[in-house]
Amino acid sequence: MSMTDAGVTAITLTEAELDRWVTHAPTRGLLAGTGLPPDTGPLTFAPLRAHGLRRLADATDGPCRLADELRDRLVIGELLHPAGMERESILLDGATGEITTAYLVDPSRTRPFAPSLTTMLRFAAVTEELAGLRGRFASLAGQYGPGVAGEASRRLLALFEAGTDGAVPPYWKAAALIRPLSLVPAPGSAGLALEMPGRLLDQEFGHGRVARFEETDFPPTLTHEPTRRFLRETGLPEEAVDTELLLPTLTEYYADECEADHLIRLGSLGPDTTLVLDGRTGAVLTYSDTTLHPLNTDVSTLAFTLWLLHHERTIDTHLSGELTTLAYDQLAAAMLDTLAVLDPTGMSPTSWHYWTELLRGETGGVL
Repeated sequence: MSMTDAGVTAITLTEAELDRWVTHAPTRGLLAGTGLPPDTGPLTFAPLRAHGLRRLADATDGPCRLADELRDRLVIGELLHPAGMERESILLDGATGEITTAYLVDPSRTRPFAPSLTTMLRFAAVTEELAGLRGRFASLAGQYGPGVAGEASRRLLALFEAGTDGAVPPYWKAAALIRPLSLVPAPGSAGLALEMPGRLLDQEFGHGRVARFEETDFPPTLTHEPTRRFLRETGLPEEAVDTELLLPTLTEYYADECEADHLIRLGSLGPDTTLVLDGRTGAVLTYSDTTLHPLNTDVSTLAFTLWLLHHERTIDTHLSGELTTLAYDQLAAAMLDTLAVLDPTGMSPTSWHYWTELLRGETGGVL
């Protein structure tokens, strides 16, 4: 083991450990020299420290028939997917230095990840720079809005294209197109978590497709003034809000089933999932099977979530479905990480969360 410049113990391998399995000279030099950081950006190489260099054929769970060209791929790390999502392993071709990924439960389906270890580490490093608005993204610090997010996306995509002859693997393309979207809203300053850019929802969903409310629409139990102001001035997409009814409390809507005058029904997210607002605190919840679950910090983060889900579909349409067809799970991880930057509500590994399950493809949601 060796120490990196940041004082973190790097993961290195001896020439004896590399013999036979890694014949690609630049890769051998990196692994035996500077080594790999335990974690960098969205990647971790902790499995290499825990288990040493393992062939894919030896690391898979249970019996698995692998093509000959895959059996000797080396498991060197994992993608740091959000809590609750199965981690995808990072594989090294010891002869060519090429990096791919696969799930150990189904390792026959590998996906391109980077042409070399050096390129992969560079990709991870610039992704970290974006997350911290450092280095090549430092000039964007303190700026927000769709234009800022677009500029961050262009910079990141250009950095990825420089290392792949323009053929960016789906994982990194999703990172470049989705992660900068956390820069669209500014931090809130008037009692809500976020400040949404003016008319952002109208531009995304279309004119007349955003519901805004009047004072007469609010029940007396909606006492959280920042929420009232947001619903009046910014509004929510009609696809999630029931515009046929005034905002009823759960007591009024469900009659004998629920007695909660401070909980207000906004609309529905699916056949069996009601969108609920806590009139006292502004928190947003779901109500299903007589159980309440946290959904969003407040209506501002709810609006951003709805915008992000819709905007991702717009992006993927422009890419002819590339993200959802080739790497949906990697796209879902990027979406969840982007949401977590602005609203950590869904990050608890023990609590059921609608958006998390929707992105994993495990709900019957209609959004």
